[in-house]
Amino acid sequence: MQNRASLIVVLGTGGTIAGTAPSAADDSAYTAAQLSIAELLAAVPELASVPIESEQVAQVDSKDMSHAIWQALARRVAHHTARAEVSGVVITHGTDTLEETAYFLQRVLAPAKPVVLTGAMRPATSARADGPGNLRDAVRVALASGRVGRAGVVAVLAGQVHGARQVRKAHPTRLDAFDSGEAGPLGVVQGDGVSWRSDPADHAPAEAPCSAALSFDVARWPRVEIVVSHAGAGGAMVQALVGDGVQGLVVAATGNGTVHQALEAALRAAQAQGVAVRRSVRSGDGRVSGPGAAGLPGAGDLSPVKARIDLMLALMPSMPA
Repeated sequence: MQNRASLIVVLGTGGTIAGTAPSAADDSAYTAAQLSIAELLAAVPELASVPIESEQVAQVDSKDMSHAIWQALARRVAHHTARAEVSGVVITHGTDTLEETAYFLQRVLAPAKPVVLTGAMRPATSARADGPGNLRDAVRVALASGRVGRAGVVAVLAGQVHGARQVRKAHPTRLDAFDSGEAGPLGVVQGDGVSWRSDPADHAPAEAPCSAALSFDVARWPRVEIVVSHAGAGGAMVQALVGDGVQGLVVAATGNGTVHQALEAALRAAQAQGVAVRRSVRSGDGRVSGPGAAGLPGAGDLSPVKARIDLMLALMPSMPA
């Protein structure tokens, strides 16, 4: 169903896209989250003719992203996407945890309108800043998606559109730092439009929104941590986390979801004490398939950080409000 609304709401959360450095020649020694969302929009004259509202939800280096900001952001996205006049929402975000926020928003909201995350690999003061182009592209993708009724959370960086489930930061410094692994991007930005390669629904199973995260006290969100299986791995970390009250554990497993025997024993003991355990693969591409470590459920194609979000949300409804 096509959407005749045309207003785009742009939410700012900080990140490198809002970062500043002492010199325009410096792309690395900068301070993130310095410029407001209004200042970022003012640097993109191509958007002057687009009906836009902006709001500063947070101002943070995304390495320090918190559950409290996630909840506040999800609430604002839910508020704006419920407005009839809004075609879509764009979020400026730091690249370090952008993939996590994208997946969190998709799982919590499963929005019926487009929600587009974007960021930058260079600060706003760089002579070669990529933020303005990425922000322009993100707004264009939100508009194009709204016109044809495409919904859901995507990320737009370096001219590519990535689905929330697959998007990942695959390189620490390159401008095209993001990809979608084996699945490939959903589309590419071309001029004022988008050349779509596939639909977001083709990249992810249909899942009901986990709306409990919108109202659940953040201080009581389930605690889920990630451990890594590797040569010489032991169970001390798992034992320490269980002793500290962890409620869920994701293991970044070797191979096809295999786990070092000492770590596996500790995970089974944690499971016996009521801790939920999931296996993800540490390889980047692929999915957990087959028995691997029998009795320790696999997380399918989810990366460890996204499997952590999935498990946290799965545990949330069973906790007291």
